Amino acid sequence: MADKQKLTPAEWEIMEAVWDLNKPASVRDVLEHPNMDGKKAYTTLQTLMNILVTKKLLKAEKIGLVKFYRPLTSRNEMVKAEMSSMIQRVFNGSTPAMANFLLKTQQLKAEDIEEMKQILHEKENQLRDDHD
Repeated sequence: MADKQKLTPAEWEIMEAVWDLNKPASVRDVLEHPNMDGKKAYTTLQTLMNILVTKKLLKAEKIGLVKFYRPLTSRNEMVKAEMSSMIQRVFNGSTPAMANFLLKTQQLKAEDIEEMKQILHEKENQLRDDHD
């Protein structure tokens, strides 16, 4: 992920609203989305959304007098890119080091551990199948 595509917390909030709306969204649609913190002025939000257009994360299309924005990348793609960048920066690219850190520092319930075991088991089976 290019540095220009790194998202600030405010940009993440906007992208989350746009992804959640799941349709071309106006500034007003995003401003009124339940997940928005409600502290942003219309013009501030509009500026941030235009920055996301510059970063090629949103596409703007004017229909009549209103600009509508749609995402150019999925939430999953952005999360994957952000996580890859963070793992590279913080854990020298080591996913096991990140997992070890999380397991040792987070308060996990037995259900969380069971879910992780299941995910690891499925991944292990997938890797085996890929090599056969």
